[in-house]
Amino acid sequence: MNSSSPAVGKPFDPAALYKGLFLAIVVVFVATPLVATLLGGFKSLGELRTNPFGLPQVWEWENYAGILRSPRYWILLRNSLVISSLTVALTLIVASMAAFVFAHIRFFGSAMLLNYITLGLLFPAATAILPLFIKVRDLGLLDSYFGVVLPQVAFALAMSILLLRRFFRDLPVELLEAALVDGCSYINYFRYVTLPLSRPILATVGTIAFVNSWNAYLVPLVMLNSDERYPWPLGIMIYQGEYSSEWHLILAFITLTILPTILLFLLAQKHIVAGLTAGAVKG
Repeated sequence: MNSSSPAVGKPFDPAALYKGLFLAIVVVFVATPLVATLLGGFKSLGELRTNPFGLPQVWEWENYAGILRSPRYWILLRNSLVISSLTVALTLIVASMAAFVFAHIRFFGSAMLLNYITLGLLFPAATAILPLFIKVRDLGLLDSYFGVVLPQVAFALAMSILLLRRFFRDLPVELLEAALVDGCSYINYFRYVTLPLSRPILATVGTIAFVNSWNAYLVPLVMLNSDERYPWPLGIMIYQGEYSSEWHLILAFITLTILPTILLFLLAQKHIVAGLTAGAVKG
């Protein structure tokens, strides 16, 4: 006689419930201002004042279309893309080479030098804005892209080197030993082995550097003088000055300027997670 045992349900896990509730609260907290900004750009000024968080009763597509037709928006977008792209490229080049040296090459004072670089995490750019201005002025880089890019790269190196160094050290050491036995130099090993295997952490560091540069306000404000080179944070300042009471247009402008970073984060999300969690579990 065959007897079937009753199905045993999965026991209730209160920790999973609390975790889900906490994540839901975080999502609502983060998404509410973004969604409100997006929808606010589709409203008229009167409806924005009476219904700031609800769906628009009449969708004002002209708010976004007018900004997209404006040459100023595309100039600001171009400036932000140039500055952010140069910042990412220089950060990845310098930080990856420095991190490789700290990860695989031992020399006198390497630990002290790494600790000195790590001190950069303690000081924001605002604490050194006056010396930065004087140095950029002495180099003749005021009111230029590189006058903004170089300080941003300098302040991005500390975190970038730490993230890349940890990832490089977690790569199998047998690869380096086999490459050195076969006569491969450190430079070739870095170029042909380390970098191809480090795409997740490179994407992570690049995305972080891009977002920080894209949203930077203080350094461009101090280093740039002409409107033709302003990135979008400074452009919003000018735009708000011209349309100080047209908040629906300002919200539409903000939405269009932060959209590239949101798309970049969504596209690179898988690589960011893989880069930040690599090496967390070993065995």
